[in-house]
Amino acid sequence: MTDGTPAPVYGSAVTKVEPFGIDHIPDNERHGKPSSQFFVWFAAGLNFPIILLGFSAAWFGLSFGAAVTAIVAGAALGSLLMAVMSRMGVRLGVAQQVQARGPLGFFGNFLPVAYINVFAGIGWAAVTVILGGKAFAELTHLPYWLCGAVLTAVELVVSIYGYNMINYLQKALTYVLTPLFLLITVVAVVRGGSLFHADPKASGYIGSAGGWVTFGGWFLSFLVAWAPFASDYSRYLPDTPEVVTRTAWYTGLGNFVTICWLGILGVVVGGSATSSDSISALHELAGPFAVPALLAVGLSALAQNFLNVYGGAISVQTLKIPVSRSQAVTVICLLAYAISLWGAAGTEDKFKVFLNLTAYFIAPFAAVLLLDFYLGGRSDPARVSELYDRRRVLDWGFVSWAGGVAASVPFWQSSFYTGPFSAAYPGAGDLSMFVAAGAGTVLYLLTYRLKPLWVRRSSGASSELSSGEPSAVVS
Repeated sequence: MTDGTPAPVYGSAVTKVEPFGIDHIPDNERHGKPSSQFFVWFAAGLNFPIILLGFSAAWFGLSFGAAVTAIVAGAALGSLLMAVMSRMGVRLGVAQQVQARGPLGFFGNFLPVAYINVFAGIGWAAVTVILGGKAFAELTHLPYWLCGAVLTAVELVVSIYGYNMINYLQKALTYVLTPLFLLITVVAVVRGGSLFHADPKASGYIGSAGGWVTFGGWFLSFLVAWAPFASDYSRYLPDTPEVVTRTAWYTGLGNFVTICWLGILGVVVGGSATSSDSISALHELAGPFAVPALLAVGLSALAQNFLNVYGGAISVQTLKIPVSRSQAVTVICLLAYAISLWGAAGTEDKFKVFLNLTAYFIAPFAAVLLLDFYLGGRSDPARVSELYDRRRVLDWGFVSWAGGVAASVPFWQSSFYTGPFSAAYPGAGDLSMFVAAGAGTVLYLLTYRLKPLWVRRSSGASSELSSGEPSAVVS
């Protein structure tokens, strides 16, 4: 090139397999527009389970107004978190999972990433395959196992191609899914929409305040679950002040609009729904328009799982498991499909349990990453090389994360486990996420100026930088 900058290896090519895994993205590979983040997250948020979450407002005995404000509050907090974490990817040019090596240490990062990103990524992929497979099975009258297999195959191929193809298809799916979900909205409201008042006699009533906190927390949890992947889809964008700012706005807006839209729709039509099964509820709401509604649910599974599978594969590589990104994608897809065959029954209840458990672990993880970025000096791109230094074995951020999780256990509120505080004071609602994030924050503030917990002094094998990761050292 005329200015001496090497030509990009990957660039903006959609049909080329992405050559980067957990590498730092060099300046000559930076491309794209901040608006791409709107499409990535808007398409991912067009998800029928969010409507099902809205059904629970009546079960909690909330009034219509209280339910709407809870959704808006949860969506606003979650969208703000996503906005800030996506701008971190633009600034540093590395995936969120790799960024966590900063405050937690190279190997201290393994446990949270193994659970939060790999385990949760496979679990979310399985849940989404179940919903999409059921929708396509109902639509085509083919067996569920075959529909799920086809969905998984598409997700596998697209995730192997990687970043550019995912961005391209998320934009296309936004244009396809938006009118389909608008149709679901109009038909569902006309057929069964209603407003309602608070009902203290409702079967799930735990008090107006506790119900509001728990109900709104579910929508916050949905976005908190995405937080460890936020930078994965922004790390290729050019690092300029304007792009950083606009990326945050587009990411936040894409998440906020879909969560509020579908969550409030669920509240409006929840009183008329008599089934918690996703497909039965969809038939009930859509009536004669069930075919386009089922198509919407099936296609939305792709929009979600492109991100689940791709982010999970990056997480596997972050753990230094000796596989390529393509191999990691293949393993994740096969595991998710196998789990989807086992867990096809009772999906909605499993979804809520999984939503809670992932959020309890992710909330302090996100808090530590944010604090390290803004207080610990990690926003400086010149420090990216530290993220690839194996000598930084363990740091205090791991203690902050683990302490945050441990502090939240008494507050857990789930059919899987209910902590002693929640059992004694159910009317307080599910405070687990907030306790976890708060405790993690306090521990980080108390320890971030201390010397690292464990730094290896040996000169051999001190870094994972190699010819395969030429851009990890920032000049």
